[in-house]
Amino acid sequence: MKSTSLVFTGDIGFDKFMAKRWEDENLLSDDVRAFLSSGGHLIVNVEGPLYERKEAEATSGALSLVHSMDPKVGDFLEGIGSDVWNICNNHIMDAGPEGIMATLENAKAHNALTLGAGANEKDARKPVIFKEAGGIGMIGVGYQRACRKAGEETPGCYSWSDLDAIKESIKEIKKTCRWCIVVAHAGEEFTALPSPYTRERYLDYLEMGADIVVAHHPHVPMNYETVGDKMIFYSLGNFIFDTPYQRSQFNTESGLFVKLDFTEDSFDFEPFGISIDRENESIVKGEIPSIFTDVNEEEYEKLIPLASKMFIENTKRQLRFLKPEQFANASEEDFYNNFYEPLRSGRVPGETLDFQIIYPLSLKAEEGAWKESSLEGVKDFILKQL
Repeated sequence: MKSTSLVFTGDIGFDKFMAKRWEDENLLSDDVRAFLSSGGHLIVNVEGPLYERKEAEATSGALSLVHSMDPKVGDFLEGIGSDVWNICNNHIMDAGPEGIMATLENAKAHNALTLGAGANEKDARKPVIFKEAGGIGMIGVGYQRACRKAGEETPGCYSWSDLDAIKESIKEIKKTCRWCIVVAHAGEEFTALPSPYTRERYLDYLEMGADIVVAHHPHVPMNYETVGDKMIFYSLGNFIFDTPYQRSQFNTESGLFVKLDFTEDSFDFEPFGISIDRENESIVKGEIPSIFTDVNEEEYEKLIPLASKMFIENTKRQLRFLKPEQFANASEEDFYNNFYEPLRSGRVPGETLDFQIIYPLSLKAEEGAWKESSLEGVKDFILKQL
């Protein structure tokens, strides 16, 4: 075929408020189902193992961040037409090696290819290849350290920091395929614009030869960026995912599907807004969020201090939720000390949750450069969270 289209979704987690919801035939509205089936392929992010285990009883604190799903979710995923499961994410190892191995078997039983994680390093790095539109190759990568890296003989993910290997993967794909897509599970949660190091990493992938980056993990919709004839979609937000932890933040009920339409010579995209109807715990058509617009480098530089300030406030909210005994009545000095703690949980310097970069950047919002931005919808989206 000389043309095809790929539909990408954000995060799927059938637990917490979404537990057992795959059993409801009305979980997805008709127009949501129609868009999912409108492409030649459907790529979903399966945020956790499909594995029988006792679900964490806690709905707050650290245990609320553990995710796993009933193996019957595989029937649902096949039913909506998903033929590629991205399993490279920070929850795929929540049930240990047994969980990821069970998920791989489940995908195989439901005629789905897996992306970004596997039984070992070789499997995790294996691309998904489609022959349509001159050939489309995809790899999946995930941020360190939470997306646990696969070893030579141990299961896990393809680390987004294995840059030499990623460059080689892209090179190999481009030998036989017109198009290369990097599906990335990375970026900061509950932010509006990518942190500088996240944006730089995705730009690196384009420099290596990738044509498109499609990302998830932040659990909220974010902007996209056109770079010449290439594109980065920084976050599609949630698809089927709803937890108390997320409800404490802004915009976690909103998400996007993106359909990429390919020919042998060019590609285009079509967004589809979705919303979690929390009264019925169902997924319905929603508005395209105002943050989902093309933010070029010039506008990004104006806006990133304001976005960083917003992200700092959302992180404070996150800490109050996860560790109320420590942060419920925390002062600005308490938060500052936490942000500058060298061994802060989750921090990978210059790559993940590096508040020693983000916090000073947030202080520059007071200089007011963001006021000169022409992207009124983006400014409004951010200011509503301050």
